[in-house]
Amino acid sequence: MKIVSLNLGLPRDVVWHGHTVTTGIFKSPVDGPVTARKLNLDGDRQADLSVHGGEYKAVYVYPFEHYDYWKRKLSGRDLPLGVFGENLTTEGLLETEVHIGDRFAIGKTGSACILAGSAEFTVTQPRLPCYKLGVRFEADDMVKKFLASRRTGFYLAVTKEGQVAAGDEIKLLSRDPNAISIAAFVELYVTKNWKPADITQIRRLFDLSSLPNDWKSYFDHRLQDTRP
Repeated sequence: MKIVSLNLGLPRDVVWHGHTVTTGIFKSPVDGPVTARKLNLDGDRQADLSVHGGEYKAVYVYPFEHYDYWKRKLSGRDLPLGVFGENLTTEGLLETEVHIGDRFAIGKTGSACILAGSAEFTVTQPRLPCYKLGVRFEADDMVKKFLASRRTGFYLAVTKEGQVAAGDEIKLLSRDPNAISIAAFVELYVTKNWKPADITQIRRLFDLSSLPNDWKSYFDHRLQDTRP
């Protein structure tokens, strides 16, 4: 597992449907190491901090493997790395294999292990697209396509500050035995009528310290609504 591209960007104003929108979704690849801090990567910012950024959304990851799908889906469109607004374009980290609460170290390797001083991260949640993805792609239906694809990517919290760069190796440090995959989490979110097995999975989420409380509240409220 590794970082294919490290992408940064600062908020900018763009005109969409006749209105000026401030967005940080425009990211571009950078060379050299960048320091991962508690709230973001150096040189990267989010525009609307009420829904983007913060401790639980410090770094956004998107699998490089999904680019082939989008090249077919969005035929003829240029798709530079970072186009989905991701900070890390990665190889080997698919939503079906990455779990809420997974801890990763990212850094340079030496003697088959990641060297001391590497940054460490915890997976917190999937990315749910907002209308600004449509702004980036200049297409109102992009948000719907993105969620329907289930190729959402996921967010990381920075649990140990350190430097990361394109080409760095990614190593799994630990996995919570009660965790569920990003893919399973997204299915729970989009499913309208939960089965008993779904409810069992949801109850496991409440024990995950890495999952933000607003997600726990969301699922708790839905559970309340399902009770007779």
